[in-house]
Amino acid sequence: MPAWPGGPCPKCGDDMPLNMIHCRTCRHLLNPELERSSVEIPAFFPLQEVDTLVELIPNGRFIECSSCRKELKIHRKYLGERVQCKFCAADFRLDPTSPEVRSTDSYGTCPHCNETLRFDSKYIGSKVACRFCQGKVHIVFPG
Repeated sequence: MPAWPGGPCPKCGDDMPLNMIHCRTCRHLLNPELERSSVEIPAFFPLQEVDTLVELIPNGRFIECSSCRKELKIHRKYLGERVQCKFCAADFRLDPTSPEVRSTDSYGTCPHCNETLRFDSKYIGSKVACRFCQGKVHIVFPG
């Protein structure tokens, strides 16, 4: 099967360079020895939806009381405020940067299944999967 040698298109007469298959102007097949190939267009199959990555802002923290050493679940709205232990009634300021306030874990609600997730603070900034529904969440720092 010889390549197109170049020259005028047999249909429209426009000059076409060598090795062309179709005329640039009229799309006529330049080499009579070639046949139009039948290209089968595949059937449309919708792709599976990609898992969405939803941001999760921790609702609060689990803090160890500095007096009785019991664990307290404290909402993030109380960060920087004075709080009272529900077990021993000791007052302390909830300052996460203070060495006397020991934060053990954080908690938040999964945006996919609404279950409460407890996670170590080291996972803030990470992309993780919910242990209940396997939904993808990105734990972001509040603020």
